[in-house]
Amino acid sequence: MAQRLGYGVNSITLHFLGGMTEIDGTARKPRHEFWIAVVGPLTSVAVGLVAAGLWFVMPDGLVREAVVALAGANLIIGVLNLVPGLPLDGGRVLKAAVWGASGNQHRGTIVAGWGGRLTALALLAWPLVQERVIGVRATVLDLVLVFVLGLFLWTGATAAMAHARIRQRLPDLVARPLARRTLTVPEDLPLAEAVRRAQEAEAGSIVTVSSEGTPVGIVSEAAVTAMPAERRPWVAVSTVTRAMEEGLTLPATVAGEDLIQAISKRPADEYLLVEEDGRIYGVLSTADVDRAFRENARR
Repeated sequence: MAQRLGYGVNSITLHFLGGMTEIDGTARKPRHEFWIAVVGPLTSVAVGLVAAGLWFVMPDGLVREAVVALAGANLIIGVLNLVPGLPLDGGRVLKAAVWGASGNQHRGTIVAGWGGRLTALALLAWPLVQERVIGVRATVLDLVLVFVLGLFLWTGATAAMAHARIRQRLPDLVARPLARRTLTVPEDLPLAEAVRRAQEAEAGSIVTVSSEGTPVGIVSEAAVTAMPAERRPWVAVSTVTRAMEEGLTLPATVAGEDLIQAISKRPADEYLLVEEDGRIYGVLSTADVDRAFRENARR
């Protein structure tokens, strides 16, 4: 379903409550969130119903017992995952509903997160009323299972809510004001001279360029710091430069979630920011982004 809606799928993680699909980015629309979330539980319910139907036509034996187990497991997993609370798929369905009604994705996450917390509390309280409701006393195994499931739901919901609060701050994270002023130098320039020129120009970064002015690499601040001062006049600046590989050039206008995703896809210490016409705007340091991200998260 995610692929059909235009999202890349990186992985599928299976666990005892079903599974979790990791897609590129986040859902862009409430209906996308709804369909990606609901298709899993509905598939489980469908498999369970088909298996339950087969039970009526299967002869007695091991195969029939296997069909019964298949039906029961899928129906339980399908219904359980439709409970309206994160991190269950039903929580994402609730998130999509609140998002669609309010127009606020983060509000949908918070509401669905509280749904997950309330579900966890209800689950933890179940052993206290189990005997009155179904006439069966809770065993030690029941208590352990309820505790594990409740802890899973509570921690998952809490993490989702914390993530939503952080994401609310992401629009404030803009690459342009974080960029360091950049000095461009030829590749064969001695490192000591490049550093001297950068200090004179009050530039916080250095980019090597070809004779045509095309960016070739970004000088690594860590590599420059590690290079002994007495060696710098005798080595070319290219020796401490990281080549301009794919993903190291970003638009100067990148911001928010797009900025975080770009950095996550291609981890590096520095990125070159360019204008729409290809002109170099500056160099973005991951350390500066991390610092700004932490400051935004604390507000």
